[in-house]
Amino acid sequence: MLDYPLLAALAAVIRTGSFERAARQLHVTPSAVSQRVKLLEERLGTVLVVRGQPCTGTAAGQRLCQHVEQVALLESELRGALPGLSPADGPVTLRIAVNADSLATWFVAAMAELPGCLFDLVLDDQDHSAEWLRKGEVLAAVTASAVPVPGCNSHPLGALRYRATANPDYLRRHFPDGVTAECLATAPCLTFNRKDRLQAQWLRLVLGDHEPVPTPPTHWLPSTHAFVDGALAGLGWGMNPDPLVADHLAAGRLVELVPGRPLDVPLHWQQSRIAGTALAELSRAVLRSGRQALHPIVESMGSPPAA
Repeated sequence: MLDYPLLAALAAVIRTGSFERAARQLHVTPSAVSQRVKLLEERLGTVLVVRGQPCTGTAAGQRLCQHVEQVALLESELRGALPGLSPADGPVTLRIAVNADSLATWFVAAMAELPGCLFDLVLDDQDHSAEWLRKGEVLAAVTASAVPVPGCNSHPLGALRYRATANPDYLRRHFPDGVTAECLATAPCLTFNRKDRLQAQWLRLVLGDHEPVPTPPTHWLPSTHAFVDGALAGLGWGMNPDPLVADHLAAGRLVELVPGRPLDVPLHWQQSRIAGTALAELSRAVLRSGRQALHPIVESMGSPPAA
């Protein structure tokens, strides 16, 4: 039989990354947390936490952490049906994987519809966020993948529209005779991180299959709002979400490299089928907010509609 006070200590260490923060969360001493985790490891005969800065869970530790979170969801659902159950220790925490641009444009509106929940968000590229679900480290994810992860449901949200934007001075300086493959190979661009493929996808879209895709020099800017600021400052051109640059484009502070050639990125909401009331409510809010804010997903994303 699993000892849930011990499991709670384990989950707190893995999610906060340290015994000290876990102790503050559980209102006990770091020594007490350490003893509980050690006792659980002895009982199960396996290491559950890799001690370090930060502390991380082993595969077994992550699996137990996921179990604790699923039990909390199920218990929250039971409390709604059986008021006589003992009160919860605190709000349910929902661990979700989401891409940074969704978080910056529409996802917070969905979170705000569940004031009784806490959120533990994992930021990752939309092409990789489903992997967090596959590993059992989150309960749901905003992802580019439409194929359901085993044990999950998948629902289309819509397409987040991106525009290749720069400030007018940058465009005149680097593209005096128009946007060509030769200029694109030398004009600095903005890249979020090593997983970011949006710039390459847009280059393939505008150049077509007959042209090799250039690899321009890049600034690495791991922040959605810094991307917009970098384009405004003339650091380079970048793929910016339409909602964040629409006003700048209308005012002339930014321009599109190729007018009317946006890139639409389809997004999907995948959630664990072990869905308590809180996760079901979040899913409804996410689907509602996403479908209001995003563009409809079209069958072929190779020729996105013009502005």
